[in-house]
Amino acid sequence: LKMPTAKCRANHHLLILLGPILLAVGRSAMESQALYELEREPAYWDAQAKATLDAALKLRPREHQAKNLILFLGDGMGVSTVSAARILRGQMEGRSGEETMLAMDTFPYVALSKTYSVDKQVADSASTATAYHCGVKANAKTVGLSAKAVAYECNTTFGNEVFSVLRRAKAQGKSVGVVTTTRVQHASPAAAYAHSVSRSWYSDADLPSSNDTAGMYMTPKGTPDPEYPTSNSRKGDRKDKRNLIDVWLKAKPNKKSHYVWHRKEFDEINVKATDRLMGLFEPKDMRFEVFRNRTRDPSIVEMTEKAIQILSKNPKGYFLFVEDEIDHGHHSGIAKLALTEAEMFDRAIQRAAQLTREHDTLTVVTADHSHVFTFGGNTPRGNPIFGLAPKNADDKMPFTSLLYANGPGYVHINGTRGNITMVDYYDEEYMQQAAVPLDVETHGGEDVAIYAKGPMAHLIHGVKEQNYVAHVMAYAACLEPYKNCPPHPHSHTSSGCATPTSSLLFGLLSFLWLLR
Repeated sequence: LKMPTAKCRANHHLLILLGPILLAVGRSAMESQALYELEREPAYWDAQAKATLDAALKLRPREHQAKNLILFLGDGMGVSTVSAARILRGQMEGRSGEETMLAMDTFPYVALSKTYSVDKQVADSASTATAYHCGVKANAKTVGLSAKAVAYECNTTFGNEVFSVLRRAKAQGKSVGVVTTTRVQHASPAAAYAHSVSRSWYSDADLPSSNDTAGMYMTPKGTPDPEYPTSNSRKGDRKDKRNLIDVWLKAKPNKKSHYVWHRKEFDEINVKATDRLMGLFEPKDMRFEVFRNRTRDPSIVEMTEKAIQILSKNPKGYFLFVEDEIDHGHHSGIAKLALTEAEMFDRAIQRAAQLTREHDTLTVVTADHSHVFTFGGNTPRGNPIFGLAPKNADDKMPFTSLLYANGPGYVHINGTRGNITMVDYYDEEYMQQAAVPLDVETHGGEDVAIYAKGPMAHLIHGVKEQNYVAHVMAYAACLEPYKNCPPHPHSHTSSGCATPTSSLLFGLLSFLWLLR
């Protein structure tokens, strides 16, 4: 055989490297074409709808008590985010995307949640967290307090505390845990355990005014962070000189408690020999999934898995709260950061489903609020979710199908919006264009979805106030204030010796928190 020229050899090697990709793309194109041919036939849609109808007719509510409760909270995960994340998942798997089913899409019961707070039409993450954790609507900026408390007025705290389902579950002997990709003091997890007139009072260093440049909230001022020992901005900032990690480790001397800050330590945790686990993988919020250091930090899927494995040892059951900070990507006006978080969040839901039984575990998935994020533009089937609309706008310039109503993506040059023709809009940090200039994109005020499966999940239906979520979970597990509870299941009753109650806390600052 004649040897190719240098240029041809280079191209030859390129084709060898790209071969599997080209084949995959080819298969994907053929599969998409085959699906398209099927979809042209009315019989395809009739058969699909009939199968769905048959499943619906066979659906029966599980009208017995739930042993375990899992609440998944996609922070900022509005309906448009779910739809776009669904397409992203499908396209990541080589399909058109629109026909994809997320794990949460398979839940049999769905409702809409009205997210306004007592004082705001468009709510924040603090008041909404109080609603779905504690069962009452509240004022913006406050956590774990009724609407009688006034933001930033400390003397309105005492006597206005309201208590979360997590706390009520713990009081009845269940194990409890928190998994979050944000700091564990952040609004969403905070309402599960704290009572504060300011969501920003992360530590005593933030009293009375918060300090955005402060370091870690768990350790005394000046304490180096184990992962970033030379960073001054990541040092501890507590003025009371208390090391809350040590306090937590010593709180239950008769329990096997562990603190980890690195993935290696996390992977080495023996769940059978662990009662309580705290994981703090970043001084503040964890990195976005697209930037996560896979050597140092576990994913939300892995944290959720470890949490369930430890919590499920308690024969009395458990309550687990899992949050993904989709919200921060949207606030930055960067859709790829938000949607990749949402896609990974759904993988955590899928993993939890594999580790639990629908017979004894009530799983609820919801959001605290939406964002002013949308996608459209008359895009064709299979259009890349981060791609362009098919036609230019009236200003003769292209636009992406993903856009924001406001935020930092507002850029006008000489009276007109920026031309993105030469911009890499597939980049991880590409900022979608916005209609109104703001430093930070805002929340949306529309309803968000609630998905549910398991015992008493059928109570999630219709259009409900957001605080209803906490009441369904409390009633399903016979927690305060409910006494007239669902019956215990007739089968699968637990037996054998009792095992120690577990405690867990995770997030950026903690990946999970199991509390006794």
